[in-house]
Amino acid sequence: MFPKQPTTVRSPGLILPHHTARLSLRGYTVDDVDDSLAYYARPTVVAHVPWGPWTRAEAERRIAERVKRTQLDGPGSALSLVVERQGRLIGDVVLWPVDETMSRGETGWAFNPEAGGRGFATEAVHALMRIAFETYGMHRVLARVDPRNRASLRLCERVGMRREGHLRQNAFIKDEWVDSVVFGALAAEWLHPSDLDEWDTTA
Repeated sequence: MFPKQPTTVRSPGLILPHHTARLSLRGYTVDDVDDSLAYYARPTVVAHVPWGPWTRAEAERRIAERVKRTQLDGPGSALSLVVERQGRLIGDVVLWPVDETMSRGETGWAFNPEAGGRGFATEAVHALMRIAFETYGMHRVLARVDPRNRASLRLCERVGMRREGHLRQNAFIKDEWVDSVVFGALAAEWLHPSDLDEWDTTA
């Protein structure tokens, strides 16, 4: 299913859709249920997150929540964006502030495995970091990754994040205590597009 062409959204400092060399990042619409369910219903995609594979009802509920998340305007807000390639939804990224100063953010992502192997995840997450640092003026962005999720570990490194720590059994997910690897990037040291010779084709 191909979603309807989204209307341009203007929020303080951010204009959506946000375009990269090959992708578009835009806000969710209610038409994104089927394309989101295509990968969130897969056990392998949700293996390292707190929830299980989505049902249609779960997809409808979660997409309805994400439709509202189009800007960071205070503590408790979030920016949830779908990633499109040539008009087709291939994944999503999210950014949210972790304190009341809005100077520190945390990010996460999920992608349809069928779109893997061409560097789209790297390009999309890098774009989200650029939004965090250049649009919202954040000082620091972090990501927490299950060490068993090797694809996300590599992705963090490719977008210029540094491995900062390994927290042992600090999260209780799917009835077990799991470790978290913490990655971080500072505004002063993140990689600009010109610093990346080409998009890595492994994610």
